[in-house]
Amino acid sequence: MSTSDSKNSSATLRNVIFGVVLMFGGTYASVTNVVPGREALDKMGLELDFGMTFATIGVFLILFPMIKGFFLVPLQNAIQERNTNLERTFSEVEELKSEMQTLRADYEKRLAATEAEAREHIQSQIKEAQQLRATLIEEATAKTEALVSQAQSDIATERDQLIGELRSHVVELALGAATKIVGENMDSDKNRRMVDDFIAAAGVAS
Repeated sequence: MSTSDSKNSSATLRNVIFGVVLMFGGTYASVTNVVPGREALDKMGLELDFGMTFATIGVFLILFPMIKGFFLVPLQNAIQERNTNLERTFSEVEELKSEMQTLRADYEKRLAATEAEAREHIQSQIKEAQQLRATLIEEATAKTEALVSQAQSDIATERDQLIGELRSHVVELALGAATKIVGENMDSDKNRRMVDDFIAAAGVAS
């Protein structure tokens, strides 16, 4: 038992003893009517029974520890417990509020990082697509130029071939006509070269 509890117990015991003395003393004084000055008070119209007053005070002093033990202390403990629970609840609410703010800040940070990563990924995809487009256009242009060059070469080859055939045919016609006119066979290498040179000079080859 602590010093404070010992002092409280001693004070309570003294109060109870004092209350018992007041209760019995006051009751005895009231019953035996030995209160000094009571007759003078009665003549003045003041019907005060100090004995019963002291007895009542004694009863209160006797009952006060029981009232305190059975009512005041439990009530005080209940109020204290209620206050403690409220303080704990407020503390938990503040902790939850702080935790929610922390979680919200972390969520916003992660969201911002995710958005930045997504934008970076999209920009990377766009850049790759543009590079692929440029590569495809370059390859298509190269293939087109190669096809055009090949087509031009084929056309030139076919044109030269047709011109050669046309010149041979013209030479044959010219020599045949000359043979009919002269009456002699004009088909010789010399005459062919001469007719071919004439055709070339006349611009048939163009």
